[in-house]
Formats: sequence, structure tokens, C-alpha cells
Amino acid sequence: MFQKAKYLISGLLLLVLASYSQNTKVSANIIGIEDGDLSIYYYVGNTAKTDTVKVKNGKFTWIAGMPEPQQVSIFFPQRYVQFFAEKGNIQITGTVDSLHVSGSKSQDELEAYNKSLRDITGQENRLYEKWGKGSKEEQAQLEAKLDDLRMQKRARANEYIASHPTSPVSITLISNRAAMGDYSDIKAIYDKLDKTAQQTAEGKRIADRLVVLKRSSIGEQMLDFTQNNADGQPVKFSDFKGKYVLVDFWASWCGPCRAENPNVQKAYNQYKDKNFTVIGVSLDENGEKWKKAIKDDNMPWTQVSDLKGWENEVSSYYGIRAIPCTYLVDPQGKIIATYLRGEALNQKLAGLFK
Repeated sequence: MFQKAKYLISGLLLLVLASYSQNTKVSANIIGIEDGDLSIYYYVGNTAKTDTVKVKNGKFTWIAGMPEPQQVSIFFPQRYVQFFAEKGNIQITGTVDSLHVSGSKSQDELEAYNKSLRDITGQENRLYEKWGKGSKEEQAQLEAKLDDLRMQKRARANEYIASHPTSPVSITLISNRAAMGDYSDIKAIYDKLDKTAQQTAEGKRIADRLVVLKRSSIGEQMLDFTQNNADGQPVKFSDFKGKYVLVDFWASWCGPCRAENPNVQKAYNQYKDKNFTVIGVSLDENGEKWKKAIKDDNMPWTQVSDLKGWENEVSSYYGIRAIPCTYLVDPQGKIIATYLRGEALNQKLAGLFK
């Protein structure tokens, strides 16, 4: 009996030690943060989780199970910051605006990668300083230059992923891009990952995301949804079959959406007599604010919403995580372009209706 108890205790001890070896312990000493609670966002398997830690005199400690490296977020009162956590002891020092993370090899790798992009990010920062300060022609040139730089960064990321197929940084680069990415683009870089990376928790989440992104890939049939317009009358998407339709996901509370509305209005007015229309799908919850925004922004095209916010049935089906977001659908109901805004929308429509 004593021998059995001895083996049982030894087994339990091994389980405890094995569990502890998978933990990450973060010890922080950050200048300038007030005493109180901070939230830390991370994943446990496929489930998003938020922990709360107590801050006293700029210090806090956070311990969590971390069998695989992952990027976690700390939410400060005015902003949030991200860093790679992994099993072991990690120290965070500095200020909220300038954190230093030590003890995480994945974070060291990410910082080295970001450093390799400084020739591009430096140009981006200088261009953003000029944003909205010039003429329409100068603004269009600015957008074109920024688009070119974004494509350069994307190409660098693709090269990095291909040469680091097992890296947690590569996995996270793909995961971040998948938030608003195109199916074919994300699938191509996901396939560059090693099978072991694809089988990590985050790798599996990307695979799940690809299933959703496939629904809005070029050539796919647009969902034949039905939602109510601002007058409470049901509108069916298939009623617009035979036209080119810009499906515009937006909300009254979305600043970038409201800023883009004049551009959508210009496109609508220019091509509405050429077999083109717009359907706005609002992610609002407050019907009165939604209707007021329609009136204030002078949007004469069809507007629908189920007033479920981010749980809107159409945006949820397509996994939309950021707005404004647009899908251009052809007269047969097939998606022919996504994420068109600004000059990109104007150029696409000009090509269709030349």
C-alpha cells in the first residue's frame, strides 16, 4: 500500500512539474503606469482568453500555460502593446511607449525582422506625415506610393515565411494578414509553412480562417442574403442579379467608413446608369444612429442591416473583422474584387465601364 502511494505521489509530482515546465512567467517593471488592473489577451488552444493582473508601483507578474510561443496583447489605459510569450521567464521593462522584452527568443526574432523592414517603414512614416495635406492629385500619388510600399513589405514577408517555415513569427505574420486577407494570398503563404507549424494551435486557427476566406474568394457566388432596409422592409440580394453590385460593409460609428462614403457616392453617381449599384450592409446596433448617418452622408443607394453589430449575419458569414470592407459582384452574382476603396475603387470601375 505504501509503495502504491509512493508511486502515485511521484506521478502527481511529475504531472505538476510537466505542467509547470509549459508555463510562461512574465515579470514587468514599467515606468509611468498607474496602479490598478491590466488585461492580457491570449489564446488557450482555439479559445481566446483574457487575464487580469494587478499593477502596483509599475510592477506586475503574469503566469499562464504556454506550450507554444504566441503573440499576446497587454491593454494599457490608452493603448495596447503586443509581444511574443513562450515558456520560461520573460522580463518587461521600460515605459508604455518604449517596452523592452527579454527572455523570449520569438520576440528577439520579431524585432530582428522588424529591423530588416526599416528602409520601408521609414518611407511610410514620412509619407503619412503628408497625409491629407495636399491636393487630390497629390493625395492620389501618396496613396499609390503607400500601396507600393505595402506590396514591398508583403513581398519581404513572403520571403521570410518561405525561409523560416517553422518560425512562430512566420505563423503570426500569416495570421495577422488573414484578418483582412484574400484567400488565394493567404493560402499561398500558409502552404509555405512546415507541417509542424501548420499543426500548432495558431496554424490550425489559420486553417479554419481559410475555410471562411474561401467564401469571398474571386469567382465565388455571393451569399443570397435578406436583411431589412431603413424602412423595415426586407431586401433580397438576388433581386439585384443582372447588375454590378458593390457590397459595402460599414457602420455609423466607423470613422474610416464615413470618410470613404463620398468616394462611394461619387462612384455610384457616375455609374448608376451603367448597370451598377451599391448595397450598404451596416454593422450598427442602434437603428436611429444608422438612419441618421445615411441621411447625413447623403447615401441614396440601398441600405440594409439586422442591427446585430459585429454579429451581423452577412459579415459573420464572411468573417469580416474590420471595416470598411467591400465586395464587387458581377451581374451573375460572382465576386470579382474585394477590399476596393479610394482610387482602387475608381480604377476598377473605370476599367469595367470604359
